[in-house]
Amino acid sequence: MVRFAGDSGDGMQLTGSQFTLATALAGNDLATFPDFPAEIRAPVGTTYGVSAFQINFGARTIRTAGDAVDVLVAMNPAALKVNRSDLKPGALIIVDTGAFNAKNFAKAHYAADPLEDGSLDAYRILRVDMSSATEKAVESHGLTKKEALRCKNMWALGLIYWMFGRDRQSTVDWLETKFGKTPQIANANIAALNAGHAYGETAELPTGVRTYSVPAAKLPAGLYRNVTGAEALAWGLVAGCKLAGLPMTFCSYPITPASQLLHLLAGAKSYGVTTFQAEDEIAAICAAIGASYAGALGITSSSGPGIALKTEALGLAISVELPLVVVNSQRGGPSTGLPTKTEQSDLFQAVYGRNGDAPLAVIASRSPHDCFEVAIEAVRLATTYMTPVMLLTDGYLANASEPWQLPSFADYQPFPVAFHSDPEGFHPFRRDPETLARVWAKPGTPGLMHRIGGIEKDYDSGNISYDPANHQRMTDTRAAKIAGIARDIPAQGVEQGSERGRLAVVGWGSTYGPISRAVANLRNAGEDVSQVHLRHIWPLPANLGELLAGYDTVLVPEMNNGQLVKLLRAEYLLPAVGLSKVSGKPFKIAELETAIHAALEGREP
Repeated sequence: MVRFAGDSGDGMQLTGSQFTLATALAGNDLATFPDFPAEIRAPVGTTYGVSAFQINFGARTIRTAGDAVDVLVAMNPAALKVNRSDLKPGALIIVDTGAFNAKNFAKAHYAADPLEDGSLDAYRILRVDMSSATEKAVESHGLTKKEALRCKNMWALGLIYWMFGRDRQSTVDWLETKFGKTPQIANANIAALNAGHAYGETAELPTGVRTYSVPAAKLPAGLYRNVTGAEALAWGLVAGCKLAGLPMTFCSYPITPASQLLHLLAGAKSYGVTTFQAEDEIAAICAAIGASYAGALGITSSSGPGIALKTEALGLAISVELPLVVVNSQRGGPSTGLPTKTEQSDLFQAVYGRNGDAPLAVIASRSPHDCFEVAIEAVRLATTYMTPVMLLTDGYLANASEPWQLPSFADYQPFPVAFHSDPEGFHPFRRDPETLARVWAKPGTPGLMHRIGGIEKDYDSGNISYDPANHQRMTDTRAAKIAGIARDIPAQGVEQGSERGRLAVVGWGSTYGPISRAVANLRNAGEDVSQVHLRHIWPLPANLGELLAGYDTVLVPEMNNGQLVKLLRAEYLLPAVGLSKVSGKPFKIAELETAIHAALEGREP
């Protein structure tokens, strides 16, 4: 596992993404974890301005971005200080000694040079003056000193390419394309990349610093590409609308970490996508509701604070029973909270967070590539049941990447929308007897003039009604419609293990990777433990209660203070045990293994 760390202006995300591409082309399986500060530009050299990119790769199936770091590239003292606690004993630390000076020690709150005070004796250290080496490598390209130092990340990348036997050509091609209009900059970066690689080949390196050979992973045959959760989600929404036969109107307001979705879909006009950047969150969801009223599929996205602002309009969409997809890219909270850190703390907000009895469907993606499948399912449920659907992802999934075997679109079953067109006995709340979904009539269809709004409607006519018995009936019907989705989703299965036993580890969302690896490790050690992972959060799968009742203990790890575990206890009167983490970082495999051992021994995890 390799982590690049430096100032947010040092290009660590770019460096990591290029190493990821080269690693994917080498045939390794991988998972990444970009980690960056919320500040647009924190003071240079400070700990709260550190940006990092972690990649875990290997010849076996990779399910997480990894626990402890094998190689840390630290571009300054602050990067070392922030990331040192994540290092394995004996890990290799590559430092740019050109940035290790008294000024930067003070910014990172080091009392002395950590390279000289013995505090790093447990690790292997490779000291390289990357700053000077980069300046020398690019001196013939006519750059200023500031421009030259911006190539330092490429020098570091070249060294890591040498260490792990990676081909540089993909990065050379990218640089030539990226800086096609400024070939001087492209050539300087290529020169720095090659110089870093040459340093590894020719320098007399300390004992223990060597090259590593990582064979290609044995992945199923097929065409692969590297994909982030945000990319897979965008393409899944487009695919879902194609399967439904609907144009998409995507209405959003920028917010971290949801903004990428707007950026990606803005380039999808040729696929029937219209994007609208609204002036605020409320305008965005109201515009999306208007698009659905007009016969498109309205989609909106945000993160927790923005979802809170959308809540009243979300209740309107539930009341008028229009299809709507709401993407919630969760982040640390409350309020502004930790904008660039990950969390799963919006489950209650998704399931319960509206005034009145206002149920909707809630589903969650488990991995970057799974965002594609979940997006299609969100569109299917929204159009089939004429309901808003909230799709839960999070900051980790949105930014993380992994290899994805491209599916064949022909393998997906279409679910085309049939707009109502018969004026005979029409009213806007006529329902399908099986799904309880109301009819969807496009405005302007002859004989189907109608009005809908947030005030309660009469069940038999769609007119405004304050009748108590009617409100009871409409409330019950809306709830029954959502509850009925449980008949239309797959029975909950077991990811690993048996359907009965001592312990089930139940997760949702991005906890899938670490739970999967932890359970696999313990099963290989002979422990009676199983994994159950939920995609459909509300309604829950029809067989879930019976399934969980077959285990002596149910452990629920989640990145919040225990929201799913409370939901399971409430629905099934199940004595489930929670394991909470709200540090802004994903679970580590070791943390889960410790908790599982404790649960098996009857102790608090």
